[in-house]
Amino acid sequence: MTTPPTSELRRGLVLLCGVAIAAAGLVALTWQAAAPRIEANVQARAEAGLAAVLGDTVFDNALAATGYRPQSPAARIAGVEHAWLARRRGEPVGVVLQVATTEGYSGRIVLLVGLTPGGEVLGVDTLAHRETPGLGDFIETARSDWLMQFQGRQLGRPPAERWRVRRDGGEFDAVTGATVTARAVTGALHRALVYFDAEAQALLAGRDPDHAGGSTDLTTGPDPGLLQPNSNP
Repeated sequence: MTTPPTSELRRGLVLLCGVAIAAAGLVALTWQAAAPRIEANVQARAEAGLAAVLGDTVFDNALAATGYRPQSPAARIAGVEHAWLARRRGEPVGVVLQVATTEGYSGRIVLLVGLTPGGEVLGVDTLAHRETPGLGDFIETARSDWLMQFQGRQLGRPPAERWRVRRDGGEFDAVTGATVTARAVTGALHRALVYFDAEAQALLAGRDPDHAGGSTDLTTGPDPGLLQPNSNP
């Protein structure tokens, strides 16, 4: 007796669904197993790039050994994941912040920003991203000098309302077709500067700022709409 076509189709669909579920499970397990290694690689790159984002700053301490994860709510709001302190003869000469944003066109972008004790940007580098190759990867210093436009900037320079890309009436250049990426990086850097300004005393002492008794409003500055995911024009 010949098997009805509908029965064959049903079995085929069941088999296809089973393969899809198994594949999804395998991907999830692979990602879970690889996540610690990916995080370790990001941190290794961060430590290797610490001196680079501090520009010509001269320091004499073991910079990588000063790293710690800020735990305050303010740090989480700002996306600040790590902090390092550069010293010379015991005095603070620079701070490096690792800051992340999930507002990129393809999700998470991780940056390093080097700051003077006064909050001026010395340098910026991209540690990790998933932006479109050939379009959004202009945020890599090896491919473009786009990040250099932030050097010498600080909170209030330009004013908060100008901390956005030119397309949105701001001060910073974007890249045609990749405005979302430029917005995400610009917003992340501004939030990092707001965080540093609020927590400079603790950061320059090499300790984790603790806002157990209060909180810092890091949503001030750019228009909150600027900080929302958007679609590439």
